[in-house]
Amino acid sequence: MPFRPVLRSVLTAAAGTALLLLAAPAVTATADPSESVTVDPVGRIAADGTVTLTGTYRCVSSSGPVFVSSSVGRKDSTTRYGIGGARAVCDGALHRWVNTGRPAPDPIAPGAARVEATLMELRPVGVLPLPYFHAVDAEDVTLTTS
Repeated sequence: MPFRPVLRSVLTAAAGTALLLLAAPAVTATADPSESVTVDPVGRIAADGTVTLTGTYRCVSSSGPVFVSSSVGRKDSTTRYGIGGARAVCDGALHRWVNTGRPAPDPIAPGAARVEATLMELRPVGVLPLPYFHAVDAEDVTLTTS
C-alpha cells in the first residue's frame, strides 16, 4: 500500500478530531475541595512481576464514569508504567482502591519508587466524553515482594 494515501488518511483523521475538540465546550468546573486520592506508602510485587498499588479516594458527585488510575516508576526516572484502573463511586464517602498490572516491557524491581494516582471522570460534554480531574496524588513508596 502506498505511503501517501495512508499519511493522508492519518492527517484527515487528526484534523477531524481536532475540529471536534475545538467545537466542544470546555469543562470549566473545579473539583470539590473535599475530593481526594491518596497512595499507600507500600506497594507489592508478585513473583510474576505483577504490581499491586493501593490507596483511598473520595469524590462527591459525577455525571459520567469515574476511575482511579495509577502509574509507577523508579524515583530517579521519568518513565512511568500504568498499573490498572479501578472504577470509582462518587458518593462523598471514603473508599479504598486497588490497582494491579504488570509493567511492560520491563519488570520493575523492589525498592524505592514513585507512584502517581489520578481520580478522573469521563464527563459527557456535547458529543464527546472529556476528562475531568477530581484529584491527583504523587508519592514516594516502597515496593516489596509478596
